[in-house]
Amino acid sequence: MTFTKKHKYLVENLYKGLVNLNNGFDSPYIYYFNESDFEIILNRIEKYGITISGIEPWKDGEYYDVRVMEEYPDEKFWYRRVFENYKALKENLQYSASYILPEQD
Repeated sequence: MTFTKKHKYLVENLYKGLVNLNNGFDSPYIYYFNESDFEIILNRIEKYGITISGIEPWKDGEYYDVRVMEEYPDEKFWYRRVFENYKALKENLQYSASYILPEQD
């Protein structure tokens, strides 16, 4: 799948109805979401068979941290635990992720 097709798929399916908080602090192709919208993203990836390969939270437009699936080789839903740990910090983070889409016809 080309980059353009992947981006279009994400916008039309995964991001639909959610607010992109990227106001220019990063590439326009990288969408950031508040905590409640990112939780919706996590629910949708499971529905659509999408894999998260990395989660990158930012705070106040600045890089905060990153976690990648390779750090959790034995956990299918590693991103849920990571997200819950970030939420527990109560830092008002903005979340972005890298996705691996299922093969499309």
